Amino acid sequence: MWRSIASNALTLFVLVLLAGAAVVAWGRQEFAGEGPLQDAICFKVERGANLSGISDALAEQGVVSSAAIFRIGTDYAGRGDDLRFGSYLIEARASMHDVLADLTAGGQSTCGREVNYRIGVAKADVLLRELDPATQNFVEVARFEPGVDPVPEAFTAAEDEADLRWRVTVAEGVTSWQVIDALKRADFLGGEVPEVPAEGSIAPDSYEVERGGDRAALVAAMVERQAAVLAEEWANRAGIVPYATPEEALIMASIVEKETGIPEERGQVASVFVNRLEQGMKLQTDPTVIYGVTNGEGVLGRGLRQSELRRETPYNTYVITGLPPTPIANPGRAAIRAALNPDSTDYLFFVADGTGGHAFAETLSEHNDNVARWREIEAQAGQEGATGVQGE
Repeated sequence: MWRSIASNALTLFVLVLLAGAAVVAWGRQEFAGEGPLQDAICFKVERGANLSGISDALAEQGVVSSAAIFRIGTDYAGRGDDLRFGSYLIEARASMHDVLADLTAGGQSTCGREVNYRIGVAKADVLLRELDPATQNFVEVARFEPGVDPVPEAFTAAEDEADLRWRVTVAEGVTSWQVIDALKRADFLGGEVPEVPAEGSIAPDSYEVERGGDRAALVAAMVERQAAVLAEEWANRAGIVPYATPEEALIMASIVEKETGIPEERGQVASVFVNRLEQGMKLQTDPTVIYGVTNGEGVLGRGLRQSELRRETPYNTYVITGLPPTPIANPGRAAIRAALNPDSTDYLFFVADGTGGHAFAETLSEHNDNVARWREIEAQAGQEGATGVQGE
């Protein structure tokens, strides 16, 4: 009898062990397997939320099949204290393992709303945008120019959202004065406004910032990034370029940046100016003259006068030979790369062609024909002035 009882107990124990192992295996499979979410969503973790509340919310929104399994799996992984508040992009069919990785990654939220303060050549504006989980593209919610437009209600309502992200974007071709002037008007930043950095020393890029972040620290990061970009591109420059120093290359890059906004043209534009330098020709480029007039403080807003084209200044490349003394704007990496790796051409001239691009020429005769075509386009459109390198 006792032998029978012992045998039955052992059998029951083995069955319990097998059942337990099966449950554990099933739980692991559920935790690591494909999730039930049909479409990508933005999942928001409220500040102060605990694991139990987050697990229940995930189950309610159809992200996980079981709140209990997600909670147990998170505890088993020792990640319960690593959950961070914010808004997170959860992909369709994401496993519980992947969801846990998303919610414990730290750093900036990957979904939700973002304020982007964009510093451009003509103006600085504020863009409130929101990530569409389905397309993973940002959708504009509101846009305004500080000090000019009324602040939209959507922006005012979003300002106090705890997970709202903040960003400052500097466009290629802005001057250092324009950057500092715009940062003075960025009331979401704090700290003293630094002195205007050297022209060309700021990297046009997009910078994640914190609300109340220090302006001086942000500018220092911009300068540090540009120095790193210039050093890297200088190290990878073409074998023969007519620059004695990286600083001279930066000057050329700023001219290329101001002369064309078309990526495919940067190498050609650079080749024109390199060819002119090598042949001892004047650069004859309007953007340098404009910089001599404005000193980089704002946009000229009109065509150059003949008196300005004749006036001798360090930046009037119709009068001086060689490069101006400093950059005339802050060039991006692509323009720096083009200046240091220009296309191999015999071009010496270019002028606008009416399509947004330029017509390039090797001879003055070809260039004059291109200019004549551009003048016809100007006359039809009622415009004045041309861009590009003029004939001598």
